Amino acid sequence: MTLKREYVIVLLMKSAPLPESIFAMDRNLALEVVRVTEAAALAAAKEIGRGDEKKADAAAVDAMRAAFNSLYMQGRIVIGEGERDEAPMLYIGEEVGLGRGPEIDIALDPLEGTTITATGGQNALAVVAMADKGGFLNAPDTYMDKMAVGPGVDPSILDLDAPIEDILVKVAKEKGISINDLMVCILDRPRHADLIANVRKAGSRITLIQDGDVSAVIATTDPDKGIDFYVGSGGAPEGVLAAAALKCTGGAMLGRLTFRNDIERARAEKWGISDFNKIYDLNGLAPSDNVMFAATGVTDGTMLRGVRTSAGRATTHSLVMRSKTGTVREIVANHDFTRKTKFYGGES
Repeated sequence: MTLKREYVIVLLMKSAPLPESIFAMDRNLALEVVRVTEAAALAAAKEIGRGDEKKADAAAVDAMRAAFNSLYMQGRIVIGEGERDEAPMLYIGEEVGLGRGPEIDIALDPLEGTTITATGGQNALAVVAMADKGGFLNAPDTYMDKMAVGPGVDPSILDLDAPIEDILVKVAKEKGISINDLMVCILDRPRHADLIANVRKAGSRITLIQDGDVSAVIATTDPDKGIDFYVGSGGAPEGVLAAAALKCTGGAMLGRLTFRNDIERARAEKWGISDFNKIYDLNGLAPSDNVMFAATGVTDGTMLRGVRTSAGRATTHSLVMRSKTGTVREIVANHDFTRKTKFYGGES
């Protein structure tokens, strides 16, 4: 008879004290959490190009929730699908995992890029970040002004209030390239019209994306991806997820919450935010020194390939990162749906 890991641990606890490390977030959990993003990506991939954003998101949420509850941990969602009255599962405050093991705060987006998935676009991801309790800013579902660069750039040159032309000059100098060779990534939104015009006036190149700014921020850390700098306004929860990735890989980021109405300000106050003008650096967005980040591609993108399917099988491409070691793993996994359970998006 083969006993599952959680039952073995319970039996051991009754007979002898366990080492303290079993209650800490360790590298084994980092490799386990990629199963969670894989499950969400596989489920969401079934809805690529079908035009139904809600169905794609629901598929990812259901699969991610089921996969989380196979993990040995006491997880609490601090950034999720919304508040309890807005989301049936993976809501802020929900507890996930087997209820034993390390206490962990979780930031997640089961499907970053619902529109992308529904339309068959690029850069849709399933994303999870984990940290020791209290390890993330409890960012409400509002917007955030962001700037991000990869490793090797002095964080002090970033300034959300300075003219963008001045920042670009400094970033180019830090990178040892001409400002004309600098590649800036910006979300293609009407609110960014002036920003785009000023970047072009400064002489820098631009790559516009329709969605997926988590992937874009991560891309600044890899010279092979061709993105030097990310700037613009996007989702605040996505800002925390991006910061978690940068905490693992190196780089710098600034973020400032922006609010559209009093309802959003009240929500921010509920989660302990009182200074509405505060600018958060990387350590303010993800203060823990023990951060793990995992992402699996749903559709092809800047950082990851999307899910590839064939008869009874699929292939996923994922990133797994740890801040303690700076290790970044790329994992290509082949899934046989005749042997996997439903939360993998298979036929069961």
